[in-house]
Amino acid sequence: MQALRIISEDHSNLWRLATTIDQVAEEIEGGAAVDAAFFNSVFDYIEQFVDRSHHPKEDDFLFRILRLRSTQAAAILDPLQADHHQGPEKLKALRAGVAQAAQGQLAIPEFAAALRLYTAGLKSHIQAEEKYAMPLAREVLTVQDWTEIDRAFMDNADPLFGDKAKAEFRELFHRIASLAPESIGLGGRTAGHLQANAAPAKTDVLLRVSQMESCYGRIKALKGISLEVRRGETVALVGANGAGKTTFLRTLSGVQPMSAGSIHFDGEDISRLRSDLRMRRGICQSPEGRQVFGPLSIDDNLRLGAYTQPKQQVEGDLEKVFAMFPILKEKRLLPAGTLSGGQQQMLAIGRALMGRPKMLLLDEPSMGLAPLLVEEVFNVVKTLKAQGMTILLVEQNAFAALAIADRGYVLETGQVTLTGTGQELISNEQVRAAYLGM
Repeated sequence: MQALRIISEDHSNLWRLATTIDQVAEEIEGGAAVDAAFFNSVFDYIEQFVDRSHHPKEDDFLFRILRLRSTQAAAILDPLQADHHQGPEKLKALRAGVAQAAQGQLAIPEFAAALRLYTAGLKSHIQAEEKYAMPLAREVLTVQDWTEIDRAFMDNADPLFGDKAKAEFRELFHRIASLAPESIGLGGRTAGHLQANAAPAKTDVLLRVSQMESCYGRIKALKGISLEVRRGETVALVGANGAGKTTFLRTLSGVQPMSAGSIHFDGEDISRLRSDLRMRRGICQSPEGRQVFGPLSIDDNLRLGAYTQPKQQVEGDLEKVFAMFPILKEKRLLPAGTLSGGQQQMLAIGRALMGRPKMLLLDEPSMGLAPLLVEEVFNVVKTLKAQGMTILLVEQNAFAALAIADRGYVLETGQVTLTGTGQELISNEQVRAAYLGM
């Protein structure tokens, strides 16, 4: 039933978009300008992702087979598929409305009402699929049915839903987050672009931690943690507050003393190295709470991330970060403390990337962000993963972290209690009950 997981993830993403549109409609009614570039970025995403990929997959596989297996299916699926077929025309009308409203040819209350009517329909559609269609599918479809459906939804070479298409969808979503008003997005005037290259094979072990212990006074915070990260992997570390996740990253970086155990990184024992020397070896961290240097400019914050790198490559690396997060270039001379929380998070990630990491440590990157920017953070992580970046991710949003991770570790009171692939841990009943709210 992997197809249902994929569909539910898509639904969560679309619900965030609908909520974003509602929030922007409210701001427009309050006097904000109609930003045609932002709205068209939203409609481009929905057109490409929903109308040309998500809906055809449902229609051609899940809904088709469901109709064959149940006499109840028609009553549920007929209105849903009618919505599918009407989607492009609704978007066309909204695009026209954006152009008219931006030019003063359509009254703002009328335009806002059209936006809310669309988002209400989108949310109603999602609820109907989740409440009626998906439970029926779980009840009546056979193992053979699910094999065929899952194969279609997980085909990485598929032009509609494969790796290339996913990269294009990430690019489209990045445009939305970049152009969205600062109250809910990054507030940029330009969108920039994400650069995705083919990821290398995940082969040799880059990081191996053995029996790591660390204490705060007499309190032992880490109690013999052992884990490994292979080159090119994304590994998630999940657990409740106080489980030791941040302490582990601090100990790995050398900021927190290690009282026992060993750390081998890229074939070298770095257990006794200072934190600055570990950073020079290629361990770069985006810390919890972002911790940007508020009085310093954005430009200086980024350059500090590259203080160990040869000077001749800094300007080129700056441009790469600015290409990914153009809002940082627009505000590069302003103090970092003037940025919104979402903008500061992108700065913290950009600062870590300026160190050209062999392994990127991300500590709670989505904490305290608006829903649209939470999705954008994971969008960025997926892109870095596609580029072959090795990532160790600590995240309060356990489901989202495990969904993109190759493997995961569950921490409880300073000890690893479970490990497995991301999907294995998502499916684990103990993890679902304790961390996923299921």
